[in-house]
Amino acid sequence: GSPQASRRRPPPCVRMIARCLLLFLFFQGGLGAQVRMKLADGFDFPVGNPDAEGYYKARGMRLRPPVHFGEDWNGTGGGDSDLHDPIYAVADGVVMFAADVKVGWGRVMLIRHAYRDPATGQVKFVDSQYGHLRKLLVKKGDMVKRGQKIGTMGNNRGMYAAHLHFEIRYNLTTGMWRESVAKTTANWAYPTKFIRKFRRLKKEWRPVMVPTGTYLEYRGHTGL
Repeated sequence: GSPQASRRRPPPCVRMIARCLLLFLFFQGGLGAQVRMKLADGFDFPVGNPDAEGYYKARGMRLRPPVHFGEDWNGTGGGDSDLHDPIYAVADGVVMFAADVKVGWGRVMLIRHAYRDPATGQVKFVDSQYGHLRKLLVKKGDMVKRGQKIGTMGNNRGMYAAHLHFEIRYNLTTGMWRESVAKTTANWAYPTKFIRKFRRLKKEWRPVMVPTGTYLEYRGHTGL
């Protein structure tokens, strides 16, 4: 997992006030900015599309110390043998954030997805995050399709052996400020479990409104 940057970090009280305001506006329907898009018809793996063939999960999610907010995916060849390999969107969605933030992340992308939970019939939203990318092939605001190539595997300028750091978040205000959100499964999904649970969903043609404007600025970069 990638460490949060310590430089340019707003004071905790400022981050808390800003997050509370975002949450209030979100639940009151007052954020205003929204985009229309179709519901996801399922979720695939972000590497070795669609079944992660040729890759393995080198590190899983852990929400207690030592904390790791997502999964690290490596090619079976080891080392940098997977450098430049394609990274895919796990489902239809809209790119919420795509930037080279440097520090422990390098190039990173966040995509927002809408899906209908078969168990409840409710439309729900999640954000998928793709870290340490060598190239960003889509930009903020782009609509992407399940299985679309969105970037390539990187190593953050040699800081790590090449791998993909991958997360799925329920909390739409997290953005790049992971440490400001409670380390619970109310905020984070176990990515592999989530993908397997929602692998195939009923295709629906009617678009839904998806909230945007939910991220705090991070190192001079803003979300959609």
